[in-house]
Amino acid sequence: MKTRFRSVWISDAHLGSSAAQADELAYFLKHIACDRLYLVGDIIDMWRLRQRWRWPDAHNVVVRRILKHASRGTEVLYIPGNHDDGARPYVGLHFGGIELALNAAHVTADGRRLLVCHGDQYDLVVRHHRLLSKAGSVAYEMLLHLNRGWNAGRRMFGLPYHSLSQAIKLKVKSACTFVSKFEQELVAEARRGGFDGVVCGHIHKADIREDDPAIDIAYYNCGDWVESCTALVEHDDGRLEILDGRRFNASLRARPDIAAVPVLADEWPDVRMPFPLPSIVPADGAGDAA
Repeated sequence: MKTRFRSVWISDAHLGSSAAQADELAYFLKHIACDRLYLVGDIIDMWRLRQRWRWPDAHNVVVRRILKHASRGTEVLYIPGNHDDGARPYVGLHFGGIELALNAAHVTADGRRLLVCHGDQYDLVVRHHRLLSKAGSVAYEMLLHLNRGWNAGRRMFGLPYHSLSQAIKLKVKSACTFVSKFEQELVAEARRGGFDGVVCGHIHKADIREDDPAIDIAYYNCGDWVESCTALVEHDDGRLEILDGRRFNASLRARPDIAAVPVLADEWPDVRMPFPLPSIVPADGAGDAA
């Protein structure tokens, strides 16, 4: 039994990185159905793969399930971000039923036009300070590892989950707001294009702002699958919602009828990447394929 949505947006899975929550994303993809699936950038972390090749089986399962959605009639659109910018030369092509594009215009069921893009083009740090951006990416991954240890300790004392990494990151982001102005730049671009709203990823902070007096168009961010595990979904009436992937998965795992089905029961025996990954991610380091 799959939960059906009209449209689903996911971003920042960072497959190839040790921070990727591939098991959660694979489970989520297995139990949803949709007319359109948008991959809103940084799905594959080519920056990390260039430094150290790491591609566990769970990451293959995510790719399989995306390909399966495409094979079953779902329109799958892949919009590369800054971490998978090596796929941008392939924009306009189709691989395994997946179309690559720099951005997209989505029309909701209630007739609103939304600009869909990763968002890195409007991040001044990424645009003008690439080395600083890459250093920040490495630091963020280290912070995620620290966060796991922090919350393991909290669980021992019966304390609830607390995102240490998110708290620190938001403090750093607030200090850099005057430099990047990411959201304002993105909203301004959507307004110039005559859109009613914008859907993006990039900053790993799921958000919906539809009635913000500071902006006159809607802003949606689908979050990430390295920490928050969130997706943006559209219902048949055009209503958009942030879905907590972990809670969604946990509710399904608690159902006896779903728990009884083997996880890999419908997997394909092999998988081909939706674009020629080896040619765009040269394995500089020796094959650490753990």
